[in-house]
Amino acid sequence: MKRSTIFIITLVFLFACSTVPITGRKQLSIIPNSQILPLSFDSYQQVLKESKLSTNKEQTAMVKNVGAKIQHAVEQYMTQNKMADALEGYDWEFNLIQDDAMVNAWCMPGGKVAFYSGIMPICKDEAGVAVVMGHEVAHAIANHGRERMSQGLIQQMGGVALAVALQDKPQETQALFFTAYAVGTTYGAMLPYSRLHESEADKLGLIFMAMAGYDPHEAPQFWERMASQSGGGQPPEWLSTHPSHESRIQALNDYLPTAMKYYNKQQKQTQGGLIRR
Repeated sequence: MKRSTIFIITLVFLFACSTVPITGRKQLSIIPNSQILPLSFDSYQQVLKESKLSTNKEQTAMVKNVGAKIQHAVEQYMTQNKMADALEGYDWEFNLIQDDAMVNAWCMPGGKVAFYSGIMPICKDEAGVAVVMGHEVAHAIANHGRERMSQGLIQQMGGVALAVALQDKPQETQALFFTAYAVGTTYGAMLPYSRLHESEADKLGLIFMAMAGYDPHEAPQFWERMASQSGGGQPPEWLSTHPSHESRIQALNDYLPTAMKYYNKQQKQTQGGLIRR
């Protein structure tokens, strides 16, 4: 590798890093939201156009209601920690797509969330929806997709001045987005995140659902139901980008004391508000 290339990549790692909320992990962050969000919004609308929205009014209302509460919790957390500018340009949206075979949900950059009807029986109720909603929104708040795109940009254009690459090669930037989110292959089929990203989203998701007023103890119970639904057909953890159900449940249980601090604080605030009324 040429010295100039090594120098550029070193500078990128030194100056193009951001911090993941709550966990404090440093991540590579080259591509700005001003370029990512328009691609995200267009792709989300394309997914909705190619899909059938659920006609189940109760489940649709549940997804939208929980989504609004998680949105409020995220905005509250980011404001309290002086990171509200990270949400600039967000245009939250929560939809339930009719597809009983798809046991899935996802959140694209800018707060664009989609649930599939196939995951609703496993969610079972609002608390279960909050587990999934908190986790998927956490991926967006932690900018996991942007991190994956940034890594792809380094791999593809490491020897090119990155500012020039972003400005003069918009098609490459768009291709990176499509690769990071699997847009254009199978609609709504998000590429799996790494185990690091999944574990990080689990932690952030617990905090967000707790701040939204949902008991974090529901999270391990949701994943126990998911494990039962999968029938033990999960591959060995070292072969999968996702943590095994057992590892995930254990990690969630280990993190519960931290999440409960947020939940107990929220409950006290709620009770205090009711008493004052």
